[in-house]
Amino acid sequence: MNLPGFRTRLHRAVALALLPLLVLTACGSGDTGGTAPAGARAAAGDDPVADVRKVDSIAALLPADVREAGTLRVGSSVGFPPGAYYPNGTDKDPEGQDIDLADAVGKVLGLELQRQDASFETILPALGSGKYDVGTGNFGVTEERLKTIDFVTYINDGQGFAVRKGDTKLGKQKITDLVQLCGLTIGTGAGTTFEATLTAQKGVCAKAGKKPYDVKVYAENAATLTALQQGRIDVVMSTINGLRHQAAQPASQTEFLGEFHRLDVGFAFKKGSPLTKAFQAAVNELIKDGVYARILEKWGTTASAIDASEINPREHL
Repeated sequence: MNLPGFRTRLHRAVALALLPLLVLTACGSGDTGGTAPAGARAAAGDDPVADVRKVDSIAALLPADVREAGTLRVGSSVGFPPGAYYPNGTDKDPEGQDIDLADAVGKVLGLELQRQDASFETILPALGSGKYDVGTGNFGVTEERLKTIDFVTYINDGQGFAVRKGDTKLGKQKITDLVQLCGLTIGTGAGTTFEATLTAQKGVCAKAGKKPYDVKVYAENAATLTALQQGRIDVVMSTINGLRHQAAQPASQTEFLGEFHRLDVGFAFKKGSPLTKAFQAAVNELIKDGVYARILEKWGTTASAIDASEINPREHL
């Protein structure tokens, strides 16, 4: 038996049992306006992916060996709604926006996606080694990642903050400058853009003559939420959509403090992958025929919609 893998599955199962639909990970969007609230689920039986069919002209953009094999290996980070999570336990199929979008793209391309669960921080390095053909997990496009990874975008999400409901350290003010966090303890996910941002900007407090903030990194999203609820951290930095979804669940007892920095989010590939043009065309086909909009509406993420998929766009500044 692979004991480390067994422990990982056990921890996920326990976390889901204790914290249903509350957990968040990686990378934003503003007010959803007239759209469904973040975290909203479509009525039972609503499946925008069900009627998606192969488009031969788009499938023809794939390398011949991929078309012949008919499969792709997908490294998938599954951990938080509305992106990707296990609503019915890890022995059942995952659900979420990222799952639906990947499955829809696979159908347009006529491919079967062989999804393999992986921890978020391991997926991008594994693309370079050839373990996976594509990675999913709300990967934000950054200049640093673009040095070694190709991206095909499918939503615009980003970085945001949340606190315990009723916490007065930050009140309900929107975080626009990391100096606002000086003297506080921030929880975030390992290997994420959040961790990178907080680490790179750690000197801002000293420059402002303030006590530095402390960063606590967690491998499991449920552990981050538990730490917040128990007062071991003061604030969480994570995805806009994930934090908004979490705050919509009364049991989480969290408040969303708004977006900090927007990031395009995309399917990830090793640098120079021959798959990117086919994936881009497939996403744009889903946008054109309305399936894309239905998927985002289903998961309450319409405010993160993009007009067209891009390959390797520059990071938003």
